[in-house]
Amino acid sequence: MQLQMQTWAEVERYLESSTIAIMPIGSTEQHGPNGLIGTDAVSAEAIAVAVGEAANVMVAPTIAVGMAQHHMAFKGSMTLRPATMIQLIGDYVDSLAHHGFDKFYFINGHGGNSATIEAAFQEVYTAHTMHGSNRNGGNEASVRCRLRNWWQGDKTYKLIKELFGDKDGMHATISEVSVTQYLFPEHIKSAPDMGPPEPFRSRWSDAADYRAKFPDGRIASHPYLATPEAGKKIFDLAVTEIAEEVTAYAKG
Repeated sequence: MQLQMQTWAEVERYLESSTIAIMPIGSTEQHGPNGLIGTDAVSAEAIAVAVGEAANVMVAPTIAVGMAQHHMAFKGSMTLRPATMIQLIGDYVDSLAHHGFDKFYFINGHGGNSATIEAAFQEVYTAHTMHGSNRNGGNEASVRCRLRNWWQGDKTYKLIKELFGDKDGMHATISEVSVTQYLFPEHIKSAPDMGPPEPFRSRWSDAADYRAKFPDGRIASHPYLATPEAGKKIFDLAVTEIAEEVTAYAKG
């Protein structure tokens, strides 16, 4: 149930019985030699849409560009400044809150977004507490936001470990490339002879530092092992696991 595919009257009817929205958020950044630049956004969106169908929850438009400055040494990557992203999330939430939505479940596809998303939540809560419906008393924010990285559910994480072990890596992982191969088989890229990945030895600072440490974009991953079949298993389990959480969140 995608919001942009509804009429205003359909959204109005939805809000008579439910006030939760799923918010897909990802990134547009390099994903190694055979990963799609849109991996984090398209995966988050597809999982969010499937979760929305399973849980009968409205899905807002995807925030497709995120916090990815450290990938900007690779062609095609895009980034928002942290302050811009915080404002963007705030405007998404405030726009929907204006109409009566009050629970926002963010399904995130990019780990690098997490800190900024959490900071955005605090900005939202502060604004609603100081200038919103609770300004005359009470200490509860008028909206609630929750962040969920799609791959971090207990069952999903266990499956990924069973399938790939430590070879999954930290960026341009086998699991995320497999999911995109399942979702978009027409866009599967041939896996070049990548050789062993650069191991993770230390954090990075800016984009030049990242590329110097990880020249082909991967971090400790072997994405040439990706398959659509593995991607389907991961996708289906992630959707099932997250749909259960969304249903409980909506009731809670």
